[in-house]
Amino acid sequence: MADTHDVRAFVRNVPISAQKVRLVVDQIRGQQANQALDVLRFMPNAAARPVAKVLRSAIANAEENYGLSREELVIFKAFADVGPSRRWRRFGARGRFKPMIRRSSSVTIVLREKEQAAA
Repeated sequence: MADTHDVRAFVRNVPISAQKVRLVVDQIRGQQANQALDVLRFMPNAAARPVAKVLRSAIANAEENYGLSREELVIFKAFADVGPSRRWRRFGARGRFKPMIRRSSSVTIVLREKEQAAA
């Protein structure tokens, strides 16, 4: 298949740690795009909403920019990288403070056309 397009969509600075987003992304990697949207819709994790939003954006990119059909798309790559983290503090007893790290992540999804069976 020489005319394969990799359709990419990503989001940066999602205010959820990359470790939590990877749990969701690992569930949908390799699935068909429509099926992955259904899985994300009923997933209880908070990270499922931004991942679904990126997936819908990638599907829209494939349909508008390359004219690909939604039913033919498969999630080829999906990964979550560590984004910038913010240092925060909460004050504790006896004049101390408790440091907190607010982590963020970036999510990337790459779609590809389903391989047709060679006859």
